[in-house]
Amino acid sequence: MSEAEALAALRARVRAAAARVNRTPESVTLLGVAKGVPSPRVVAAVRAGLADVAENYAQEAATRRAELAKRIAETGAAPPRWHFVGRLQRNKARAVAQLFDAVHTLDRPELGHDLERHAAAAGRTLDVLIQVNTSGEAQKGGAAPERVHGLLAASAAWPHLRIAGLMAIPAASDDPERTRPAFAMLRALRDSLRGNHPALVELSIGMSSDFEVAIEEGATIIRVGTALFGAREST
Repeated sequence: MSEAEALAALRARVRAAAARVNRTPESVTLLGVAKGVPSPRVVAAVRAGLADVAENYAQEAATRRAELAKRIAETGAAPPRWHFVGRLQRNKARAVAQLFDAVHTLDRPELGHDLERHAAAAGRTLDVLIQVNTSGEAQKGGAAPERVHGLLAASAAWPHLRIAGLMAIPAASDDPERTRPAFAMLRALRDSLRGNHPALVELSIGMSSDFEVAIEEGATIIRVGTALFGAREST
């Protein structure tokens, strides 16, 4: 299946999931996760209309982004918005602030301070989502739900970061329905905070295996890799 065909099939599934809960498909951003995907396939997806592309690794971002941007420009396609969705160490904050339009994995004040400093130096404003650890798994990034309010309070000192919503990676499961409670919890958390933080709109939840359930639970951004690009090539 070509990238154009895969993208069309994904959009059909998004439309169906949105219709089940009386939402419009336009309320869901399809984010193509390019981790491990050969550059020509990413370019083909963008040429077919993929408007948002995600990368996971800050260390590889500079070379990879430059290569992809050049190839996309050569096709005449509109450049995508670039999202960083990997776990972010503070020593990589400068590169991410310079290269990406959105960051999904803010989970502690110290990282926010670093992103703010580097975004300000670059003369940029970043869209940022707070990653929430909904499963309590120690190996996963993300702030504990009870710490999100404190992060939002700290964000008042970050004028170059636009806190746009919440992100989560639930515990892995073969059954998409088992991720539904985590998605519902994140939506409830966002809704409880919006009275004081009306800009907190986005919910970045759902991946290839469970994005339809995520849409039913309010996802505004779904992070899709395998369902768009197929299985990653082994390295």
